[in-house]
Amino acid sequence: MSFDPLTLTYNDAGLIPAIAQDEASGEVLMMAWMNAQSVKRTLETGRVTYWSRSRQAFWVKGETSGHMQQLVDFRVDCDRDCLLVVVRQVGPACHTNRRSCFYTAVRDGDEVELMGVMD
Repeated sequence: MSFDPLTLTYNDAGLIPAIAQDEASGEVLMMAWMNAQSVKRTLETGRVTYWSRSRQAFWVKGETSGHMQQLVDFRVDCDRDCLLVVVRQVGPACHTNRRSCFYTAVRDGDEVELMGVMD
């Protein structure tokens, strides 16, 4: 059965959340938004392409920073309203220069930084 990005469930802005996961470690790296066209571009090129809400433009991960995400596997959740992109990450995934955007935990009511900035 052929995949059609239009069969996904997008929000009112035409976007769907996409969670990026590292292929080797299984670590959750980041969450960003895609629209139908960025889904199509990701699948066609193998380079993960998001939709930047702030810039209102396509955002090919690593295009300016060099911290690319190469698509390894593309998964759709059971409700078809969330994506999991399994990636080969080059360098940090977070714009703060950390491996993951999820570097802060809340433990016993306190925020704890789990990882520092990558060199």
